[in-house]
Amino acid sequence: MSLNGWSYNVCEHTTWRQVVNAYFFFKFAQVMSNERRDFSGPQKIAVLVDTSTSWGRNIIEGVHSYQKKHDRWHLYVEPRGLDQKLWLPPGWDGHGVIARVGYRELSRQLKQSGLPVVNVSGIRIPGAKFPRITTNLKKSATMAAEHFLNNGFQHFAYFSLISLDYVAEHQMAFSHAVRQRGFTCRFFESESEEGKGDSAWTMDQEKLLEWLNTLPKPVGILTWTSSAARELIYACLDAGYRIPEQIAIMSGSDDELFCKVAPVPISAIRVAAEEIGFLAAQRLDELLISKEAGHSRDLQVPPLGVVVRQSTEVLAVEDASLAKALRFIRSDPAQKMNVDDVAAQAGFCRRLLEQRFAKVLGRTPAAEIKRVRVELALQLLQTTNMRISDVAEKSGFSTAEYMATVFRKEFGVAPLSFRRNKPHES
Repeated sequence: MSLNGWSYNVCEHTTWRQVVNAYFFFKFAQVMSNERRDFSGPQKIAVLVDTSTSWGRNIIEGVHSYQKKHDRWHLYVEPRGLDQKLWLPPGWDGHGVIARVGYRELSRQLKQSGLPVVNVSGIRIPGAKFPRITTNLKKSATMAAEHFLNNGFQHFAYFSLISLDYVAEHQMAFSHAVRQRGFTCRFFESESEEGKGDSAWTMDQEKLLEWLNTLPKPVGILTWTSSAARELIYACLDAGYRIPEQIAIMSGSDDELFCKVAPVPISAIRVAAEEIGFLAAQRLDELLISKEAGHSRDLQVPPLGVVVRQSTEVLAVEDASLAKALRFIRSDPAQKMNVDDVAAQAGFCRRLLEQRFAKVLGRTPAAEIKRVRVELALQLLQTTNMRISDVAEKSGFSTAEYMATVFRKEFGVAPLSFRRNKPHES
């Protein structure tokens, strides 16, 4: 007998159970044959992110790192600017997509393609239900607030984009972080175009200048992107404000070249874009094996830290002696020092130094020494391949064991856990 291309020789002793079993075995073999035909060669993966920013290039680096480790993918990447819309080429016969899904047309095209997709954009498009791996906006904003607070700032502002929910989330997290310490945050909001949220600003310069004039000084201002920080720097310089002495400015995302060549080099949050790219590739690989992997929760990756440049390199502390003490601690965290050494540098007795620290910074001199050393150790762990013992020495800890004790007390984990900038090697 035959059915849909299947034939089976039936004799008088053949039962219907044998016929049914043979048919289903045939169909199973047919499906497995198709699976082998589709995936026998390298899988074609499209990476639809811009190549003009540090964020986009590092996303691609992370995907490439996963590709090198697993050696089953061919990556399709096109050079594109941030404002250029990215699409799948007509008739493209690939297997999966990693994309910055930032506008409705791309979301519709990817949905219609039927391909597995992982979204690396913080933008929320209605109906775009692709699994997402993005930066943790709340931790990014809190990190920026802590940087300003640790430098003695008591006035804060956020230079924002309206109509973008992920920017609003970042703004509110920054405001919440400074309110937790008893301060307030002021806002300036500008408009953006869909799909160009990071670069298309409709700026009312006169209104912006009026806003800057109303801010108490010195003030720390956080912006969403480096392009916004640059526009703010131009406005401040045109108005005669000194950066960072009167107005300190930080970007929520570090575009390294852009930030370095700005009129005043811009401090910024270092987003873990390479890790996001690696994890997005890992998630896509899971989707290629099983669509059920798409039902797992979205993942938010904490940023790596603050890249300090001239735009925030200031101590907003009126007490000159206290500022001198802080500069002594921060100038060389690896040097041997204790609270008495810091007091001698400031010209205070120990008790008066501790009172000044508590009043202005809300912590003791000893806590500040430890904080600065931990911050340096984190930076070295995340941006270098130094041995743990060398990290301890460079950041002022007497031994690697003591540094591990401090880290477990502060964070509940060992220092090695923070070597996150290259997840494929951890």
